[in-house]
Amino acid sequence: MNPVIKGGCRIYQTVMKYAMYVMPWRKPELIEGENGLAQLAALLEEKKTGKVLVVTDQGIAKIGLHKKLLEALDARQLPYAVYDRTVANPTIANIEEALEVYREQECSAIVALGGGSAMDCAKIVGARSVRPKLPVGKMRGILKIRKKLPPLFAIPTTSGTGSETTLAAVITDQKTRHKYPINDFVLIPRYAVLDPHLTVGLPADITATTGMDALTHAVEAYIGHSNTRQTKEDSIQAVKLVFQYLYRAYLDGRDMEAREQMQRASYLAGAAFTRAYVGNVHAMAHALGGAYRVPHGLANAVILPYVLDAYGEAAWKRLSELADAVGIGEKEENAETKAKKFIAEIRSMNKKMNIPEKITGMREKDIPVLAVWASREANPLYPVPVIFGRKKFRELFAEIMDKR
Repeated sequence: MNPVIKGGCRIYQTVMKYAMYVMPWRKPELIEGENGLAQLAALLEEKKTGKVLVVTDQGIAKIGLHKKLLEALDARQLPYAVYDRTVANPTIANIEEALEVYREQECSAIVALGGGSAMDCAKIVGARSVRPKLPVGKMRGILKIRKKLPPLFAIPTTSGTGSETTLAAVITDQKTRHKYPINDFVLIPRYAVLDPHLTVGLPADITATTGMDALTHAVEAYIGHSNTRQTKEDSIQAVKLVFQYLYRAYLDGRDMEAREQMQRASYLAGAAFTRAYVGNVHAMAHALGGAYRVPHGLANAVILPYVLDAYGEAAWKRLSELADAVGIGEKEENAETKAKKFIAEIRSMNKKMNIPEKITGMREKDIPVLAVWASREANPLYPVPVIFGRKKFRELFAEIMDKR
């Protein structure tokens, strides 16, 4: 990459780092425990929120998991409408369809139930409701909404995205297949419901990939250049929890301690990256999600060790600190050795949980476009250890492509 452009990226990142200290930063209020849905219904009644739009996804609707929420609302005779057609990697069409339900049903609050897709959809429905003349595509980037959303409540049913605590939503333009983030403080939910019982029925493969998504959030936040003392603490704690509890949750979905601690890991990692940002792993994962609908957690899990390797010496110190936190390596070993052992352990975790080493279905002819999308997302925003240009992104996409 041109040194002048790279220098401009670093200046931008430095400005954004210090600007965060004066931004309207906040965390959602937490509702925790196995009776979280009942607590939420009581809160909605107390707040007199009016009719609620419940936004969920097709998988949740198919297994009927959202019915527990509807029963809690019915018990207090609270009015609601349901939008249950959110797809993985939600599209602009999803947003507009859900927004039409919100308007037709005269809703005044939104409850998101599901993984990151349902929460991303719900966030931008809220944004469109208060900015009706601003198309979704124009919201791309940072601080484009700037208007208070209707009351927004998030109920995660996976342990990975951390979307219940973040200022981000990631949307796909179904026409161009371009997937991009929208970032604004108004997108942080007002309340988050953490009930581990809602994650018990999660299939083992989704438990694995969403858990690695949480790990990616924590690692990228920690090794970036925009950390605070709090984001470092949150990242380290999240990494420790993932290393201790993810494989347990994968092996036994009814291990409630593991489920609870993975929800906590996801929340902490989300809190860390929404302040300290993610990095090149996410830029590549979003490109793959838009082009091929690769599930976000799977893409992150596959890409993470490749990008950490590519950072080389620039990331060794921070990665060695994470290795120390989880007990990898010997005390007397140098940073390089510990960092490489940490990356090797990520690969080992993927292998134990049957996560592939490559992404299938990629087309070599698409790589130049994927590299452009990744570069545009990452630069100048993400304060990564090493800034990648399009050439480096092309090399990495070629490396992760399953050529069989």
